[in-house]
Amino acid sequence: MISLFFIAMLVAYIVIGTSIAMISRKFGVKTTADYFVAGYRLGGFLASMTYAATTYSAFMMVGLVGLAFVTGVASLGFELSYLIATLGLLSLIGPMIWRKARERKWVSPSEMISDLYGSPIVGITTAILYLIALIPYTSAQLKGVGEIFNSVGIGYEVGIIVGLALVLLWTLIAGMWSVATTDAYQGLWMVSAAIVAIIWLSLRLIPSSGLSIDEIFRTLTNTKNGNLLGNTWSFSTFLGFTTPWLFFALTNPQVVQRLYMPRNEKAYKRMIQYFALYGILYTIIVVLIGLLFRAYTIQVLGNSIETILLKNRDAVTPYMLSLAHPLIASFIYVSIVAAAISTANSIVLSVSSSIARDLYERRLRNPNPKVSIIISSLSIAIMTIIAAIIAIIKPTFIVELSVLSSAMLIPLAPVTIIGILKTPGRKGVLPALCSIVLGFAIVFGTAIVYGAKKALVTTWAGIPVSMWSLIVSTLILATLFIRKTK
Repeated sequence: MISLFFIAMLVAYIVIGTSIAMISRKFGVKTTADYFVAGYRLGGFLASMTYAATTYSAFMMVGLVGLAFVTGVASLGFELSYLIATLGLLSLIGPMIWRKARERKWVSPSEMISDLYGSPIVGITTAILYLIALIPYTSAQLKGVGEIFNSVGIGYEVGIIVGLALVLLWTLIAGMWSVATTDAYQGLWMVSAAIVAIIWLSLRLIPSSGLSIDEIFRTLTNTKNGNLLGNTWSFSTFLGFTTPWLFFALTNPQVVQRLYMPRNEKAYKRMIQYFALYGILYTIIVVLIGLLFRAYTIQVLGNSIETILLKNRDAVTPYMLSLAHPLIASFIYVSIVAAAISTANSIVLSVSSSIARDLYERRLRNPNPKVSIIISSLSIAIMTIIAAIIAIIKPTFIVELSVLSSAMLIPLAPVTIIGILKTPGRKGVLPALCSIVLGFAIVFGTAIVYGAKKALVTTWAGIPVSMWSLIVSTLILATLFIRKTK
């Protein structure tokens, strides 16, 4: 029964989304600036929704629900740390990026780095880093889609294929215009579904079991994982997971690129305001879902189900929704598909813009925009296919895949901040290159040796690997200023 409801809901979602993408073509795609950054013409609402939908992926309703289920309110601290840091960066550094992007006509984030340091090599290195680091994040999105399809009995691999097809379709129709407009549509679906989920859980499922609020609190304070209403994370684990998230707004190209797009300062400010409201609401609801369902599982479903879900936290949301009415479950399932697709298509479009701009357009005096779009399309296809293959392999959980990508991008934080504040030019080329390469190598090498999950919690001298990457890359860049004072 659930599969029929899900298919019907999914078809409606795809038809509406594809129609929106097709309508977006009327905005015009004549140049690569139109294709990749919507011609710097997004209004406040559209800018905020594409930022929110890009940021909040399958990580939330699958990954964060599962993380809250297992580790409790510590996961709220982890995710709110990201939101607070992001709002701070958007308010302090973001306006500088927005103004310079319009002055210098930046299209790709790697182009920004290249321009700030006056070197095409820095831009090419950054573009390659994006390509390597963001494949796990894209895989996490497709894995989320696959898990949903598997839960409704259609098949994990079928979900991967459908996700891949939607990413390609909605990205290639009109570039950023189709991505931004479908992001707004998907973002509204995502937050609506989260609201429906918490209402169903708190007013229907839990009351039907006879659980009181007092019983829920008592249950959550005494679980196999300890007191879930207290701190269950070690400081090193919290630091290892949170550090990459703190600088997400400046290191991940799919969100950096969105800082270029608001049409004026008013639109930029509204983007921040609307995103803040969206982020707070969505985060609190998702964590509450994980906590409430953990209490329900312990008291009603029993030890055996709890043990199974603790071993595979990505299965928490699908199992929870198996208890809901098929119509409610299908609506929420499709919201997870929407979250995954909105993030995946933003990632591949952003990375492809770096490849097209830094490896083609900036090498020629009179590049052909049509050739740029062809190169971008090929890049999108190749990256998405590789991500789909990795998703089929299932290397680790969605949270770990997502955070690992951001951890590999950490060295771009000091490179971007110093570049925007100081505009070092060519004198900063060598420190920037060493900072990017060594910072990336620390995380990538650890992931190869220990695996994606352990890489995030591995410590050297009590300091997590992601923090070491930030420290090393920052110290290397500091040599730029030491040389200047001599």
